Amino acid sequence: MIARMETIMIQDILPKQYHNEYYQKSPVSNSRIFCFTDNLVLIAKDADNSLCIPEYQELMEITGEEHCQFLFTIDEIDYFLYREEEKIQLPGYSFETVRIFRQIEPKDICFAGVTANHLYSWYKFNRFCGRCGTKMHHNDKERMLYCDKCGSQIYPKIVPAIIVAVTNENKILMTQYAGRAYKNYALVAGFVEIGETLEDTVRREIMEEVGLKVKNITYYKSQPWGFDSDLLMGFFAELDGEEQVTIDYNELATAEWFERDKIQLEQDDISLTREMIMKFKNNA
Repeated sequence: MIARMETIMIQDILPKQYHNEYYQKSPVSNSRIFCFTDNLVLIAKDADNSLCIPEYQELMEITGEEHCQFLFTIDEIDYFLYREEEKIQLPGYSFETVRIFRQIEPKDICFAGVTANHLYSWYKFNRFCGRCGTKMHHNDKERMLYCDKCGSQIYPKIVPAIIVAVTNENKILMTQYAGRAYKNYALVAGFVEIGETLEDTVRREIMEEVGLKVKNITYYKSQPWGFDSDLLMGFFAELDGEEQVTIDYNELATAEWFERDKIQLEQDDISLTREMIMKFKNNA
C-alpha cells in the first residue's frame, strides 16, 4: 500500500477554504481582479515579496463591473476575471509570466492565480460556438457557456494526465523534458487518450517514452494543474523486466535511474511530481 505524505502542494491552502460554486455576482471594492493577456498576469509584490492581486477599488476607473467575470471565492474574498484583452496600466503593478505562481507566497494567492489562469484560457478559447460560429453567452446559474442559436453548451475544459514514478528496488527513474523551459528532473508523464483506462495510459506512456514494462501499478493521489488545464493523477509502478532505457528524444532530453540516496532534489511545496520523488527519496 502506498502511503501519502503530509506535504503541501499548490492547492493545499487550509485553513483557508476554496469555494468553486458559480454565482452571478458583481465585484465589490475588495474583490480581487485577475487581468491576463496570453501567458502574462498583472501582479505586484509587497515588502516581504508576497504576491498581490489588484482589488476592484483600484480598477474602478479603468473597468466597469460588466467586464468582470466571477470565478470563485477563497474564504470571504471573491475573485474575478477581467474579460477584456488589454494590458492595463496600474501604478505599482506589472505583467509577469503566470509561472511566477510556482515561486511566490502566499499559497492561497498562488493557487487562486493558477486556477484563474485555467478559467481564463477556457473563456478565451470559447468566445464563439464551435458548431455554428455564433457568439457564446454565459449561463446565469452555472459555469457554462451556451449558444442561443444552435443550443451548444460548453463546460470548463479539464485534461486528464498521468504522472508515474517507475521504481526498481532502491532506484527511481527520473526524466528531463525535451524543448521545454522547465529543466529540473521530473517523472514519466502523459495525457490520457480516448478509450484508455488510467492504467493503460501508464503502461503506454512508459513504453513510448522510455521503452520499459511495469507491474504493480498503484494510484497515489491527484492534483489540479491550472497552468495547463490539467488534472494530474499520480501512480507508482515497479519495473517489470530489464532496466535498459530507450529514450524517445522527441519527448525527453534524458531519463536516468537514481538511487534513493543520490537524489539531490528537495521538496518544492508546489507539485505532485516533486512530492512523489521526495516520497521515494525519504523511503516514506
